[in-house]
Amino acid sequence: MNSAEKQTGKEASLKTIIREPVIEIKNLKKSFGEQAVLVNVSLKLFSGENLVVVGKSGSGKSVLIKCIVGLLNSDGGTINVFNRNVNTLNRREFGKLRQKIGFLFQSGALYDSMTVKQNLEFPLRRINRDFNEKEIKEKVNEVLDNVGLTEALNKMPSQLSGGMRKRISLARSIILDPMIMLYDEPTTGLDPVTSDEISTLINDVQKKYNTSSLIITHDIKCAIKTANRIVMLQEGVVYAEGNPVDFENSSDPMIKSFFM
Repeated sequence: MNSAEKQTGKEASLKTIIREPVIEIKNLKKSFGEQAVLVNVSLKLFSGENLVVVGKSGSGKSVLIKCIVGLLNSDGGTINVFNRNVNTLNRREFGKLRQKIGFLFQSGALYDSMTVKQNLEFPLRRINRDFNEKEIKEKVNEVLDNVGLTEALNKMPSQLSGGMRKRISLARSIILDPMIMLYDEPTTGLDPVTSDEISTLINDVQKKYNTSSLIITHDIKCAIKTANRIVMLQEGVVYAEGNPVDFENSSDPMIKSFFM
């Protein structure tokens, strides 16, 4: 998409970013039976940016992100993460690569039988056995402070509101200091005020941890607030790409149906 509009602050800030892709996807294909979901998707996530992927239900947004982390196997094409083709990695190599990626699931995916403290400790104890108890405590307190929920330390997930669960899930996603963050519908099921708070938190994480983030969302307010760049999927391919201003001012009927 071409646009002569003035750049926003977030867009202008990208001028200082080294434009190197941390994720590069080429001609990605994925079908379920006879239903082709991803037909031929190519995109790049650059270092330090928030890339938002939008599209109607069934356009392949969540399938795309699950292929990146290996929850689904693609049928064709390549996915390179930090210049490594994930399809050629063995289990051990892929496990090490995954440690650099934080994934915020749509459902949050907290362990209901564990307290918030135990949920946050789990990846530290499972992935990195070099942390001592003092370091684990400090790390848990740090991420809880970053999401504004230090008081939730000893609560069970069932005692938390939907927004609080999202925040705790995000805290668990960043506790290993990931270089890439993947967000699968981060504001789904939340009221408008809480959705806006989560969008703000996504931007805060980008700034504090210098993450490169791929955000899957149907929430246009979230997209506009968090995106440095937006990609729109339609019928299994990239239909449009540009910055938020491009999309908001587009005269394309398909794009206008999302961004009015």
